[in-house]
Amino acid sequence: MSKVRDWLKALGPGLITGGAGDDPSGIVTYSVVGATTGFSLLWLMLLSTPMMIAVQSIASRISIITEKSLPEIITSRFSRRTTIIVISALVIVNVITIGADLSGMATVLGILTGTRPGLLLIPVTVLIAYLVIFNTYRVVKTALLGLTLILVVYVISALLVRPNLQTLLVNTFVPHFSFSSGYVLAALGLLGTTISPYMLFWQAAEEREEKRSVVQAAEADFDTMAGMLYSNLVAYFIIVSAALVLYGRRLPIQTMRDVALALQPLGGEYTFALFSAGVLVAGFLAIPVLAGSSAYAIADTFAWREGMDYKVSDARGFYAVFLGSLLVGDLIYLSPVSTVDALYFSQVLDGVLLPFLVALLLILGNDKRIMGQHTNSWLNNVFGVLTLLVSLALSIILFYRLIF
Repeated sequence: MSKVRDWLKALGPGLITGGAGDDPSGIVTYSVVGATTGFSLLWLMLLSTPMMIAVQSIASRISIITEKSLPEIITSRFSRRTTIIVISALVIVNVITIGADLSGMATVLGILTGTRPGLLLIPVTVLIAYLVIFNTYRVVKTALLGLTLILVVYVISALLVRPNLQTLLVNTFVPHFSFSSGYVLAALGLLGTTISPYMLFWQAAEEREEKRSVVQAAEADFDTMAGMLYSNLVAYFIIVSAALVLYGRRLPIQTMRDVALALQPLGGEYTFALFSAGVLVAGFLAIPVLAGSSAYAIADTFAWREGMDYKVSDARGFYAVFLGSLLVGDLIYLSPVSTVDALYFSQVLDGVLLPFLVALLLILGNDKRIMGQHTNSWLNNVFGVLTLLVSLALSIILFYRLIF
């Protein structure tokens, strides 16, 4: 029993990072996948899980072994210019995603309260800013862990619709392929949403906040595995729920409003209520992670003081980036720019950044001068390389569709 308690105590950065991966824009993407392709991409959700665990584990271990952040390691191993290029792309993608997530939260709150979504942005932004800026790391961690666990509502929501177990098993373990444009786009959206660059930077930064030592690397691996499994389990059941309720109905499903309004009459009162609760929880979980990953990354790139245990007056740059990310996200939502277009653009940037970042992680994780005897395991290398190849293919296809 004591061992179980020890492993539960190990849960933290990995579980929070995994939960943040199911942000409101991700929920829309997974819902669209289920609505347009049914159960046929569940096998890809399964395949992406070990890939996600591998790259997150590599990033986590690099931070623990070196006791440095990813920007610091990239700068020391390569150059400041390389770090600035990576961080610039990361921050742009994060801000766009924050705007999309705020849009999703405001949309659901607007439907529930009958209020104009734009009027709800300020209270939501203020609440998120207060959580991070005026509380210690331990308080923020506890709040985010609590929010992460609430995402289980999506599992409950799917089970309420009573999926056929045999159908789920067949589609999960037997790959289905199609070269139709809808299928390819759904597959690209699923992979791009599941494996996101900001999650790598956030978890690596939080391992430093946890102050884990080399001897605690196994705890970090367990935390990472648990977090990514939980993240993809939630995503899996979002797809299942959307497929059961929306697939085959030929409804225009592209935005959070489309999903919510479609679920309201078709999925029933409980399905809609659980979906709405999940969106709000996911937003309050993911937005601090998105803004926080930008703040950590920029602060570490320019050697600013960073961390949630510092007061605002002691880490002004760090908190300025955090708050600035939220405010720019608000402006994106209030601007005439389409949220769908913004998300597509952010996916293109993700497509460029992710294979490049995974390649850097593989180089760093296998460099004995940096990692000593704690270089990547062969399993992490195998799935890391697979992630590199898949994300590179994703990037090429995205660019092809953008140009042609």
